Amino acid sequence: MSSALQRKIEWLVQRIGDDAFPTGDRAALRRMTPTQPPPLAFYHLAIQILPEDWDADLERRKDWQTLVAGMALMYPRIHDPGHKLGTALGKAQYSDLRLERLLAARGDGRRLLFLRAVRFLAAKGQAFDWTEAARFLLTRDAERREDIHRQVAKDYYRAVNESQREKATNL
Repeated sequence: MSSALQRKIEWLVQRIGDDAFPTGDRAALRRMTPTQPPPLAFYHLAIQILPEDWDADLERRKDWQTLVAGMALMYPRIHDPGHKLGTALGKAQYSDLRLERLLAARGDGRRLLFLRAVRFLAAKGQAFDWTEAARFLLTRDAERREDIHRQVAKDYYRAVNESQREKATNL
């Protein structure tokens, strides 16, 4: 997953974040879950933007559904390139217990927990880099996936520690 993935993510962010994007379509994407068939608005985006193999298997399709739903949930502040997922979660004071569950989950449970984390970040106004989120969901290789988990955890705890240092300094 490389710059091609990054370009796809940027196109999705631009399209979903465009003020001209139909409000009803964005609302349908927000309501979308990986456990139900996607709305037509998803297929419209998929055909225009997603890689040709986005629906090569059911798991891959569900991962893309989850990514698109998450982006719609984050509107209007969707994407912050270079701002890592773990850093965003740490700065937003996301529970480390919830993060642990997210990193340990598989399949639909992982997707649903990811969307909960996205809702949390949206409520806090904490955008992040969706290319990293795409790698988090789309990576199939167990070793590479564990590397991604480790990086998310490291970024999370760096942000938490930095916040704690700032609080201690301001006392």
